This record gives sequence, C-alpha cells and structure tokens, in this order.
Amino acid sequence: MSGTKYIFFTGGVVSSVGKGVTAAATGRLLKERGFKVAIQKLDPYINVDPGTMSPYQHGEVYVLDDGAECDLDLGHYERFIDIRLNKACNATTGQVYAEVIARERRGDYLGGTIQVIPHITNEIKRRIALVAESTQADFVLVEVGGTVGDIEGQPFLEAIRQLRSDLGRENTLYVHVTWLPLIGANGELKTKPTQHSVRELRSIGITPDMIIARSDSEVDDDLLAKIALFCDVEKRAVIPLPTVPVLYEVPLILEEAGVADYIIQRLGLASRPKPDWTEWIDLVRRVEAPKPTVKIALVGKYVELHDAYMSVAEALKHAGIHAGVEVEISWVLSTDLEKGKDLEEIRDADGILVPGGFGSRGIEGKITAIHHARKRSVPFLGLCLGMQLMVVEFAREVLADENVNSTEFEPRTIHPVIDLMPDQKSITGLGGTMRLGLYPCQIQPDTHSAAAYGQPLIQERHRHRYEFNNAYREKLTAAGLIIAGQSPDGKLVEIVEMYGHPFMVACQFHPEFLSRPNQPHPLFSAFVHAVILHAGVHVSD
Repeated sequence: MSGTKYIFFTGGVVSSVGKGVTAAATGRLLKERGFKVAIQKLDPYINVDPGTMSPYQHGEVYVLDDGAECDLDLGHYERFIDIRLNKACNATTGQVYAEVIARERRGDYLGGTIQVIPHITNEIKRRIALVAESTQADFVLVEVGGTVGDIEGQPFLEAIRQLRSDLGRENTLYVHVTWLPLIGANGELKTKPTQHSVRELRSIGITPDMIIARSDSEVDDDLLAKIALFCDVEKRAVIPLPTVPVLYEVPLILEEAGVADYIIQRLGLASRPKPDWTEWIDLVRRVEAPKPTVKIALVGKYVELHDAYMSVAEALKHAGIHAGVEVEISWVLSTDLEKGKDLEEIRDADGILVPGGFGSRGIEGKITAIHHARKRSVPFLGLCLGMQLMVVEFAREVLADENVNSTEFEPRTIHPVIDLMPDQKSITGLGGTMRLGLYPCQIQPDTHSAAAYGQPLIQERHRHRYEFNNAYREKLTAAGLIIAGQSPDGKLVEIVEMYGHPFMVACQFHPEFLSRPNQPHPLFSAFVHAVILHAGVHVSD
C-alpha cells in the first residue's frame, strides 16, 4: 500500500527474549498517536500453521476472527494494541513453500527453475504486502520468528533485506531485540553477544536502525554508548528494556525512552503530540496495588507449560485487575487428579476453570474437577472442551450411566451426549478443518450469560469439531441444564449453565481470545465476581 511504513523486528543472542511483546508495545505507541497499525508474525517452522502442533511444542494456538490458527504472539499483538487481525498476519515457511510448489505444479513459472531467491523471497514479500492491502494500515510491524543465525529463518531475513530496496529507506526501519547476559561472578552485563548478533545481521545485508537491549537488570548509560559504538547505531536508538514484573509496563518504558518519536522522525513523518497514557498508567497502578487474593484452579493437561493457556491466564488477570483482586492461578494437572493427586488444590480453590483441549488423556481428571464444582457449589467456568465435559459429567448423573461420553474419547458410547458435527464426519485431514473463527450466538434472557453480556446477540471465536448432541437436549434441560446460548438458528448449543448453581457456566467458544487488559471479557468478569462472592473476599472501591 502506498505510504505504508514497515518496521521489521529481528531477534538476537537467544530466543524467547520478548520480541513479540516489544513489537506489540511499539504498535501501541504508534496507535496512541493516531496511526492505524497492523502487525504480522513470520514463523520459520515448516508446519503450515500451529493447528496440529502439540502445545508442549508451541504453546497455545491463537485463533482470529477469520478462523486462522496462529502463533500465540498474535494474542500479544491484539491485547496490547487492541486490534483485530486477519489470516495475512501470520505467515509460515510451510505456507510459503506450499504456495510456491502449487504454482510450480500449475505451470505458473513456465518451466523455470524454482529457487529460494527469487521465488521463495518473492512469496514472503507478497505476504507482507498483503497485510497492508487487507488492513489499509499506516504502519505494518513485522516480527521475524527465531534468532538471527537460525538456518530456517534465512529466507525471511533475505526477504526483509530486499524490501528496503523495494520500498525505500524512508519507508522501512529495522529493530533488533537482543539479550544482555549477566555474569554472576562479577555482576557485569556483557555486550559481546549483542555485538556478534548485529555482526551476523549485517553480514546478510541488514543494519539495524534501533537496538532494544533486554536484560534482567538496569543498563547504565556507558553500556548503551558501547553498544551504539560497536554496532553503529545512534546512541538514542539503543533502548534498554529491563525485565519488569508487570508486562503492561513495557509500552510506558518504550514511551519514556522516546521510541515512537525516534521512529516517526526516522521515517520522515510529521511529529505527533504526546499521547495521554493516563488510562494505561492507571492499569499498571491497579496491577501493582496490594489487593486481596482469590485462588482459581485451572485444570488442564498441559499445565507444565503455562504458555499452553496464555490467553486464559491473561483473561483471568484482566478480570481480576478490574474487579480489584489478585487472581492466583493454581495449575492443576488433570492426569494427576485421575490418580487421586492434587485433590486438595481443587478443594482449596475459590473457583475452578476447565479450558479447551483435545485427546482423551486427563479427561476423567477434568470431570472430577467439574463434579466437585457442581456438588460443592464452587463457581465454575468451562471453555470449549470444558463445556463438553460439563455436559458429560451432568449427563452421567441424569442418565445414571458412567459410560456416558463424547465420541471423541469413546466412539462406541451408547450415550454420545457430545458428538461430531455432521459436516465433520467425512473429513479425514486435521489441519484447518475444524469449526474455526467468529460465529454468532443468541443469548437466553434471565441467565448468568445474559447478565454478563448485557446484549442478546454476541460474536465469539471458535475452535472445535465436536458439538452438544441435540438428541439429549430435552432430557438434560428437564433435569436442570440450561441452554443459555445457541446459534441463531437454534441448531448449535453455545453456552450451558446449571440451574440452582451460584455460577456454573460453560461455553463452546473461546472467550479468552477477545479479552483485553483495559476491557476484560464479560464471561471472565462474571466468573471472577462469582469467585469473589464465594470466597467472601472484601474488595475496596
């Protein structure tokens, strides 16, 4: 798009250094100045998308409005900048090569030899341009996954190198995010790994315009000057970013360091007035303020890796911040519950949450937690699989049969209260074949869900194959299950609640993907308020 400015983020020294959060925070700085911002993640892995990857490998799969299954960094982007992204905003090596090979098979290249340069790099550049075309953004921020020097990332780095020539220096800016290790013996931060990382980047033709120096401690001015000198970057463009206890402090740190002002000046744009950060400062203040604690048990099968439930944890924090409590998450492994372990974590919890997931491992442990929540009147929130298992747990009592199940876990069950969607039964492939993306839901009046949303029709993001089996709707609702939300045509059950329970709500969709730090999701807010009441915690005004 003509006039669009591009900022490319690369990483050095080590992975998981906070490149995604830095990019997201930079996007927030630009949005606060009135610019329209879009952001893209380039993932070097050969999978087409993370949809079929184990959460242990990749963390959570984040889903967009259009059904794209994406890297969890897109969650950071949407939460920090408060925008809605599309499928163009995540591109992988698998997608790039699949497209180029498909074109070659069609004969689009007229018999030419297909090479990384120019065919692969051209496809990468085309996908970057798609973000600008589909969003009409003033700024497109592009994060290159991995670390400089990774063999799989080389085509992406070559593509963004070429874009400076294609788009012009006045339209492109490179930000390199590196790590300053601390030597324990003498307490000294070392810049040498950053120097080597920048040298590696320059060897492929990219000279960073800005360096974000991450560290676990404060970085003094002499060290910043040294990085500027040895890496040939302006001193004011070497930005220290120490680790902070509150993630949402990062935009404020970058604002104070003059990052946005430097970007605007460097790209030849007219200066903008300083934004009003009052609301954001208040958000951070509320996070840091002492407050009472409530304990919520998050019962999952991947809890050893907290990134597998990144958006759920963030949504709980958002709701807690605005309710005036500290949400302490008790990470309960569902397979341990099956063995009789961690039962005290369930009994001591002020609320219980069962998130989404796939596969039979740990299912009975989740059902144990749901049974406890129902029988002991503990506030409960179920998400996707959590909703399906709430139905299974209740149906086992209503039908007096412990063999009641979902056909995902027991294909031959005689009581399939959860079953495959009809249009899913003929599908054999796994990738991108579920019910994905934004779908409408009609809310039933006089329910917890209606009180939470305050409107009759909502739109939420989905990621699942199996559905509530309507053959059991009449029997289960007669016994106390409430259908609190369904598709507008009445065919698909979207939200269920339990009659007579103070708060037992579960939804087929993933509300966590639409929660924001300054606007928590209504269902999470309602859940946390119910937890506060159950715990008997006093919250100051």
